[in-house]
Amino acid sequence: MSPSPRLHATPRIFQRFPAAMAAAAMAVFLVAPTHAQVSQFEPRVGQEGKDVVWVPTPQALVERMLDIAEVKPGEFLIDLGSGDGRTVITAAGRGLRAHGIEYNADMVELAKRAARDAGVTDRATFAQGDLFEADLSQADVITLFLLPSINEKLSPTLLDLQPGTRIVSNSFRMGDWESDESSTVDEDCSRWCTALLWFVPAKVEGEWTLDGQPLKFQQTYQRLEGTLGNTAIRDAALRGTRIAFTAGDARYVGTVDGNTMQGQVEGSGRAWRAARP
Repeated sequence: MSPSPRLHATPRIFQRFPAAMAAAAMAVFLVAPTHAQVSQFEPRVGQEGKDVVWVPTPQALVERMLDIAEVKPGEFLIDLGSGDGRTVITAAGRGLRAHGIEYNADMVELAKRAARDAGVTDRATFAQGDLFEADLSQADVITLFLLPSINEKLSPTLLDLQPGTRIVSNSFRMGDWESDESSTVDEDCSRWCTALLWFVPAKVEGEWTLDGQPLKFQQTYQRLEGTLGNTAIRDAALRGTRIAFTAGDARYVGTVDGNTMQGQVEGSGRAWRAARP
């Protein structure tokens, strides 16, 4: 008995091919993966990016960075170099609107999938782009895990943001702009475990008038020196828009709003106000 013809039948698509070509094509046809079988991009620690290599921030430190910035629901956070999206997604989970800027398009898609899985796509967004070209002006909080040289290059842009904007870095400093606070995670973190916080300081350099006397400031980031009349001020500092300094026996505390500042003299309850032209 001859074998059943079906066992040796060649699919119609291969009938016009020479035997060898048909065999090779049939092999490819049989082993070609379906769309569902195509593997998705998986990031590799240390993979090169535009300006830095990718190293994920430990989740424990992500939480600490948001804690030290005292983030609040409804605020807007921008993460520079957002990688796999964990900082943006964690912030969105706390009720913030959060946006990640990442140069690697594959990482952007990975982060978007993670946001969908976490159910926070209404508050977590991502964009492929250059962090040096991004509009940061609407951010209440900016987070980053970049090299010190990149932080220092960014600092002029950050210093021009709205006074009081909080900047939080994983471990790396901002040149000679000293941080206002730092906090280190001791548990569930073995490397890159320190959160550094800066408040963008109000610009107060120059001459003001307080109670008819000239109030002069020399400013280096949040550090201040100067005089009130003929009296040198001491213990002077800014924390965003909050200002404090001592002149003689009086401790002045208050807030800066553009070309005016006002507050109270500690211990006396006396109000004070200063203005500049």
